[in-house]
Amino acid sequence: MTERPGSNQPVVFRAVLLAAGLLVLGLLFRELVTLMVGVLVTILFAIPVAAVASWLERHRVPRPIGAFLAILLILGTFAAIVAAVLPTFIDQADRFIEDVPGIAEDLEREVGDLTGAEPSEVGDEIQNRLEEIADDPAQLVGPIAAIGLGVAGFLAATVLGMVTAYYIAVRPQPLIDGALSLFPPERRDWALAVADRIRDSWIGWMKGVVIDMLANGLMIWAGLSLIGFDFALAFGVIAGLFTVVPYFGPVAASLPPILYALSDSPEQALLVGIVFLVVQQIEGNLTIPLVMAQTVRLHPAVIAIGIVIVAQLLGFAGLLVAVPILSLIVVLVDEIWVKPQEAKALRPQE
Repeated sequence: MTERPGSNQPVVFRAVLLAAGLLVLGLLFRELVTLMVGVLVTILFAIPVAAVASWLERHRVPRPIGAFLAILLILGTFAAIVAAVLPTFIDQADRFIEDVPGIAEDLEREVGDLTGAEPSEVGDEIQNRLEEIADDPAQLVGPIAAIGLGVAGFLAATVLGMVTAYYIAVRPQPLIDGALSLFPPERRDWALAVADRIRDSWIGWMKGVVIDMLANGLMIWAGLSLIGFDFALAFGVIAGLFTVVPYFGPVAASLPPILYALSDSPEQALLVGIVFLVVQQIEGNLTIPLVMAQTVRLHPAVIAIGIVIVAQLLGFAGLLVAVPILSLIVVLVDEIWVKPQEAKALRPQE
């Protein structure tokens, strides 16, 4: 049978459209990822606000007022913690900045002793770079502008996220109904049950993060204070904040205090490293399995491997929401694939 000329044109046309669509998707991927992460963070913030608003609504407090009070409660709790820690943190940070020249000299000497090089040789490259910057201050304009724009963008995104979360918490039902309308009527109860399961998992993650950050920060502060390390509170606060990224965050938080301790002596750096190692062992074998794994119901190995994969796909922003993304994937796989397969296996064979 002879094909008519041009009979394969629709196939070629669809292939061209598919290739063009994939190209556009690839170009927009980073922007889409940023948008998705922002939406996810907003939803995560809206969940506890909505929960508090619902509780207050049962006690005859209008929902808009309840949502506003919930946001004030969250911000007030954060502000109280900052107010309690900030004076000492600022004092230690000021002392640390004043000690930076001496720290640099001591670090050059210690690195020189370890490598066999002269301390002056160790600092030559840094000094030359600083002189270049001093001769051409315009070199700093780009990085400073980038940092300023980044901070301004973060603050704007935070305010926008809080406002959006407020409106989500005040009237969540239209959004829920709109999402359920995407499913066939007979599957809407199932979709609502899956959404409730995801919500419970995310609330568990938020509880786990708060507990883990407090526990990790307190243990680092206590351990560094025990060995007589300066600026223990400052580095403890930093370590607690970095705990939002399980396993890898505490490792990153350990590098600045170890380098600072090295400017004093290798023995001091070793003690600081031991403190962080002990705390990480406690976190990895006790805090994460008992808190994070139980509340989020993810195996620690899944969390560790998943964070690496999410970071590769979504970049640094993805690290902040890696665990919620993993829990979302696990719930969907369980509901869409595992449970139907188990139900099929339990049905009697015809």
